[in-house]
Amino acid sequence: MIAKIKKKIFIIMGISPKSWDKENRSFYRLVKFIFSAKGQKKIGTLFLKIITYSVKKIAGIDFANYDYMKWRKKNIPTLSNLEQFKKLEKTLTFRPKISIVLPVYNPPENYFREAINSVINQVYTNWELCISDDVSPNENIRKIIKEYAEKDNRIKYVFRTENGHISANSNTAIEIATGDYIGLLDHDDLLAPEALYENVLALNKDKTLDFIYSDEDKINEKGKHFDPHFKPDFCKYNLLTRNYICHFSVIKAELIKQVKGFRIGYEGSQDFDLFLRCTELAKKIHHIPKILYHWRVHSESTALNMDTKPYATNAALKALTDTLKRNNIDGKVDVNPNLAGFYKISYHIDEKPKISILIPSKNLTKITNTCISSIFKLTDYPNFEVILINNNSNEDAFFSMAKSWEKQEPNRFKCVHDNADFNFSRLINFGASQATGSFLVLLNNDTEVIDGKWLTNMIEYAQIDDVGAVGVKLLYPNNTIQHAGVIIGLQGIAGHVFVGKSKDEVGYFNYLKSVNNFCAITAACLMVRKSYFNEVNGFEETLAVEFNDVDFCLKLAEKGKNNIYLPHVELYHYESISRGHPHKTKESYERHLIENAYFKKKWQKYIDHDPCYNPNLSLTYDDFRIRTY
Repeated sequence: MIAKIKKKIFIIMGISPKSWDKENRSFYRLVKFIFSAKGQKKIGTLFLKIITYSVKKIAGIDFANYDYMKWRKKNIPTLSNLEQFKKLEKTLTFRPKISIVLPVYNPPENYFREAINSVINQVYTNWELCISDDVSPNENIRKIIKEYAEKDNRIKYVFRTENGHISANSNTAIEIATGDYIGLLDHDDLLAPEALYENVLALNKDKTLDFIYSDEDKINEKGKHFDPHFKPDFCKYNLLTRNYICHFSVIKAELIKQVKGFRIGYEGSQDFDLFLRCTELAKKIHHIPKILYHWRVHSESTALNMDTKPYATNAALKALTDTLKRNNIDGKVDVNPNLAGFYKISYHIDEKPKISILIPSKNLTKITNTCISSIFKLTDYPNFEVILINNNSNEDAFFSMAKSWEKQEPNRFKCVHDNADFNFSRLINFGASQATGSFLVLLNNDTEVIDGKWLTNMIEYAQIDDVGAVGVKLLYPNNTIQHAGVIIGLQGIAGHVFVGKSKDEVGYFNYLKSVNNFCAITAACLMVRKSYFNEVNGFEETLAVEFNDVDFCLKLAEKGKNNIYLPHVELYHYESISRGHPHKTKESYERHLIENAYFKKKWQKYIDHDPCYNPNLSLTYDDFRIRTY
């Protein structure tokens, strides 16, 4: 019966039965899939999703926030959970006192009470609340403070006699703190009941932690939770572009004293400035991937609009500039255009070290020539060489093209030859051995340079001692994303993020428009210091085709190097034109299985948890959406 239906469909489409297996295989497979059990299941699931979406829309459900509401139901502790935490809290062997610092200036009374109550209702009991009022015009604020202090002797307060703004006020609160750790709370925000318990639980596992932060969301005037920020583990270069740590932070009191607390003159970004200084000196920084803080959104809050505190931007620029000076780094800090609270650092290049650009290729003369031409035509960086690595080319045009470039650029171009079977890792290692530059750029022959400053912008970061691999934004010809970083564990082993999104999109918390740490970036365009390349023994030749670049980046990460994505460097990438589909033969598919198994065995800990990615985010989808399963 199904076969007859298939035949009728093809006849209606004007396709002769003789041509089914030749010219119309793709269509034939589609029809076969539609009528298969698996296909019927997929179609049914799709229709169910369409119906569910329609019902939600008609019922007025907040679809944009639906996934987070679903996540909260599965992950936010119930009353029963909290009662269990209270019992477990008493069994903890390490019970440090945590001083919650609460600087106050004229908050809405109801929000202020809720903030205090969120501390009083903590599961963990060894805390003190240190309140400093900065001469609030509303006298009821001081009455509320006294009222709570009379009820709970863990609440301490100071009434300042002169308004000093947020930094001075916070320091006044710190002065009366006697805890082992300092927790930071704003006067209109909320702590989750388990916030301190989770922090102390982490300290019981490792007492050497001296800086702890967690995830957060926002809460509006109706008590609705939204816009969760699921953060990565500590990422230095994320922090150098914005205060991604934000809330909730618990810092060892000794560290706060060491950096001398908050600095006057950095109001509006005083937390950012403190975090920059503390993380420089912190021996161990720990991230708790749980929503432990609720950032209040109302008409005057920074959570709603950075423009309510325009001076915060100037303070952040000053804090970042100071960070560069403290670390003897010559650079300039600018605002990231159209992204409030985001910044961009341009690093000075003291010298112009030689860069060797390695381009493996087999035939594809026109594509390869386009790549090489774009380099020589557009690149403004003066000191580079191009090394074309020929792997079994047999087109006369290819060799003519190579000779032409050798003639045009005798000091900056050479073609070397490797005639063994294709092995991308071996080709890269061979090319590196022929390089005379102190920095390497690995570049696919199916890429095209579109910005003359690409090498200059890349070496700004690659020259920094703690930076390993530097990657860029790669675009398909239709100006959608092909690469903007790699997540380990995505789709099973590793995958690119935001694939297919417009190059102008900002991504999850502006990831597409800001410099970020990633555990890995693609070798389609990657810069690395040659000495670092050699230090990790280059590319792993066991991985001939797949995941060799990811493996290389992870080896750098294991050496303590930061792998970086630069959003402001863009190239076109006509992905895998040179190789075609990697699994088109039985042999290639078997190799694929072997390389997958090798990678999993070697890097399972990163597959289980990529430190540059939050475990509450999906490993199925590449756009940082919430994991709801």
